[in-house]
Amino acid sequence: MDDLRDIKITRRNLLISSALSATALAVPVPSLHAEEAPSGDTPPPVKSKVTLRVNGQAHELELDTRTTLLDALRENLHMTGTKKGCDHGQCGACTVIANGERINSCLTLALQNEGMEITTIEGLGTVNSLHPMQVAFIKHDGYQCGYCTPGQICSAVSALQEIKQNIPSLVTPDLAARPQVTAEEIRERMSGNICRCGAYSNILDAITEVAGRTI
Repeated sequence: MDDLRDIKITRRNLLISSALSATALAVPVPSLHAEEAPSGDTPPPVKSKVTLRVNGQAHELELDTRTTLLDALRENLHMTGTKKGCDHGQCGACTVIANGERINSCLTLALQNEGMEITTIEGLGTVNSLHPMQVAFIKHDGYQCGYCTPGQICSAVSALQEIKQNIPSLVTPDLAARPQVTAEEIRERMSGNICRCGAYSNILDAITEVAGRTI
């Protein structure tokens, strides 16, 4: 105990001790299994040739087999109208139409879509010839920041086609009868497309107007 009493704890000694402790902790400890560490030779990605038919045109690409359709559209074909939101199939921003059916392009591989007729927002209409749904979205202010709008429009076009083809939804009261264009039906069919700005009522008005002319 007498020895402990003789030790003088000063602010300077405390700072020196703390610095030495921190330095010791920062020194990497050699792995006990160093011989099991990877050699560093990463195998090259597996690539495959694929022909994607997008908006009526065929595109021959050589892609990493893990490339999603979304990344192929944006990074390889530079069709950036299709947006990457969550990249997990939860927001709908990446919605495109494949063989007449809407899909989340972030959840499907590009190779899986060979031979499919893919339509993106760029293929629905042009500046000089807009699709009726695009016109309705503009008229009813169905967007704010606009990030989700391409996916919303592609999904809306497909949703009305589903009703036209008598495909029921979870809220269709009579599965044997043709679905009706109601606010409840549209909300259910569009529930996979998220708008963080909250323009849902305007989107509903736009889709309802187009439905009145086409169904």
